[in-house]
Amino acid sequence: MIRTNPELLSYTETIYHSNKHHINIEQYNPTEKIIEQNKRYNWVYIIKEGVTKCYLSDEKGKDFIQEFLGKGMEFGEIEVFSNKPSFCCIEAITELIVYKISYTHFNNLLENDKKFNKLIMKAMAEKISYKAPRHSYQQYHPIEENILKIKENFPEFTEVVSKNDLAKYLGITLRSLNRALSNLKI
Repeated sequence: MIRTNPELLSYTETIYHSNKHHINIEQYNPTEKIIEQNKRYNWVYIIKEGVTKCYLSDEKGKDFIQEFLGKGMEFGEIEVFSNKPSFCCIEAITELIVYKISYTHFNNLLENDKKFNKLIMKAMAEKISYKAPRHSYQQYHPIEENILKIKENFPEFTEVVSKNDLAKYLGITLRSLNRALSNLKI
């Protein structure tokens, strides 16, 4: 449920400590938005510590959480490749520390550091391959089954993710979630 990428995090830390590239560290507080939907940014972020949510808001203001991102997960990279405004919001759930890389330096790393390039391509492929099966599973299985699967993969989910965010992640109402949690006695 909370996705991580220890390999990318470890390599980013190595690059950061080499002082050869312009990588900054920034901190964000819970509920602080790092990226807003439909805005242009010039940074790529790699999470050092903490958890974020990646979500879309529709024209009526209803949010759908695509995924939760933890240590080593990157965001902002798709906008580098597409050269378009962000299509999602990224908001801190916990205290967040990120490595922040400008588009210029990110592109430089992609062009000149084969290992970094390979790790980013792998990370993007994993993002794509994660979403479709998750969405189809959620659509074709009962809410209770989805909750049990989340609990199996992430036992402490209720301690990190709010009920409201869990409902948005599952694409259901808070009322439906509470009913399902009550049935499961969670």
